[in-house]
Amino acid sequence: MKQRIRYLLRFYLLTVTVFIAAKVGFMLFNHEGHDYTLADVWQVIWHGLSLDLSTSLYLLAVPFLLTIVSVWVKVPRWLFYGYNAIIGLAMALAFVADTSLYPFWGFKLDASCLQYLDTPTEAMASVSAGYLVLRGVAIVALAALVFGLYGKMENSERGGGFGLRLLETLLYLLLIPVIIIGIRGGLDESTTNVGQVYYSQNQFLNHSAVNPVFSFLSSMEKTATYVPDYQFMDDEACEQLVDSLYPTESIHVDTLLNTSRPNVVVILMESCGAIFTGLEGRADVMPRLEQLMQEGVSFDSCYANSWRTDRGTVCTYSGYPSFPVSSVMKMPSKSRLLPGLAKSLTAEGYATSYFYGGDINFTNMRSYLIGTGFQQLTWKKDFTADEQKSAEWGVRDDIMFSAVSRQIADNDAKQQPFFIGFSTLSSHEPWDVPLKKFDDEVLNAFYYLDHCIGTFVDALRKTPSWENLLVVLLPDHGIDYKEVGAEDPRHDHIPMVWTGGAVKAPRRIKSVCNQTDLPATLLGQMNMSHADYRYSRDVMSSNYTHRVAVHTYNNGIIMVDSTGRTMFDLTSNRMIQGEGPDAERLIHIGKAVLQSAAKDLKMRN
Repeated sequence: MKQRIRYLLRFYLLTVTVFIAAKVGFMLFNHEGHDYTLADVWQVIWHGLSLDLSTSLYLLAVPFLLTIVSVWVKVPRWLFYGYNAIIGLAMALAFVADTSLYPFWGFKLDASCLQYLDTPTEAMASVSAGYLVLRGVAIVALAALVFGLYGKMENSERGGGFGLRLLETLLYLLLIPVIIIGIRGGLDESTTNVGQVYYSQNQFLNHSAVNPVFSFLSSMEKTATYVPDYQFMDDEACEQLVDSLYPTESIHVDTLLNTSRPNVVVILMESCGAIFTGLEGRADVMPRLEQLMQEGVSFDSCYANSWRTDRGTVCTYSGYPSFPVSSVMKMPSKSRLLPGLAKSLTAEGYATSYFYGGDINFTNMRSYLIGTGFQQLTWKKDFTADEQKSAEWGVRDDIMFSAVSRQIADNDAKQQPFFIGFSTLSSHEPWDVPLKKFDDEVLNAFYYLDHCIGTFVDALRKTPSWENLLVVLLPDHGIDYKEVGAEDPRHDHIPMVWTGGAVKAPRRIKSVCNQTDLPATLLGQMNMSHADYRYSRDVMSSNYTHRVAVHTYNNGIIMVDSTGRTMFDLTSNRMIQGEGPDAERLIHIGKAVLQSAAKDLKMRN
């Protein structure tokens, strides 16, 4: 019994050690053009350890099962040796390919390398024969080394008496949930993902921390990380239509602000659709937001681009479209290449930070935020144990708003312009909030969010920060609520409100727009270029003429303009809702945007 347990423990620790050594080797062989210190190497090892631990448990699964069997019957040694040979070769291939391809790709090994198997001649044309021979030798040598290390461990202990065998088997069965939780990465909302190891503004250090075996295996999942080929029309005609929809320059901008360099806070209000506001006839749920609509600038006909937080976050900060079955945030190699408000404002000397009270590794959020320019991230783990447990999703909204207020005060004290992003979380199932106004738990959660917003704004008004501050409030997406489902025109309607001392005068903007239009509109007000934001429009520019909104849901497109709303289902390839006289034209526009954006995303490598 002791020998078997010792074998499993040694196997696991050796696997973790091999992964750590591979990180050091990766950094050494790719040091050219990348400055780092010994302290950086330690940080890479430390931050990447969670992926190494999880991936090592994956590889332990077969020896673990064989060990259970060996309690009762003799397992041939060749089964253990065969498995050792397989993982030795797999590790060697992963490590050598990852280290060798990184200078060419600039991102970690993933399943995209498999596409080159169809055209091996073209792939090999980029390197010399000597280069290939050297890598081949390295693979064989490394595989032999790893095999040899595993081969030194023995698991040949006899089973012992029946009672002892039964007890040992029960022990192993009890370990199964522990292993599963370890593979999953814990009991939090997020499962193990590449983005959880990102920690630096230096992408090389982030990439060095990523386990290449995990990166490859996780990228083979063709779900949210898979981008289908959308081909609805001729590419040239598609791009001409998209170019007319999304001007990349602002002309004769209608000014909303009294300064071109405000300090900016963007608050993504979790799930806060217009159905909870006076825009859709329910002014009693969020009275403070209603007040801010009257006092500031309200974009009354704004529509969410998607139905999920990961999608809506990218739409808001990168002005990038959502996709029906794909999540750009879950593709670190692509999301890092997107434009971002934080990136644009950092170039203008702004300090950038992001606040989220939940698990910032969820859906690879960390890698997206760092990749698009946020310099400082504050999340659940930065708070006390009690604060982390104040809500099911993490730190309660009122605590987070206070943290954002402190950050504003700190930035002001440093006299440096700042940009802060903040995602709330309490207005989400299970709707656990400390205030009660309505018997309806959903309405009550949004009333609590509104109370937090009101308290936050009231406190800021009393500070010198208010004078030069722009606070943008908009949701990440809408939600189903009672009779309002995905097919209801109210479902995707969202409030977008600009408030703060930087706002010149109250305004009600009636033009139909998307949340993706925030970057271009904000940068237009700041007299900054938004040419990098191909799919974002300046709503206040005189060349904003195609006033339509695009929304994607699970394998479908929704289009909205002043004439009506149209839904098109991509699975059945048919229109399932067509209000107004221009339904066919709207779907044609939606298809063009989807086709163009998918091709653009595929090219971002």
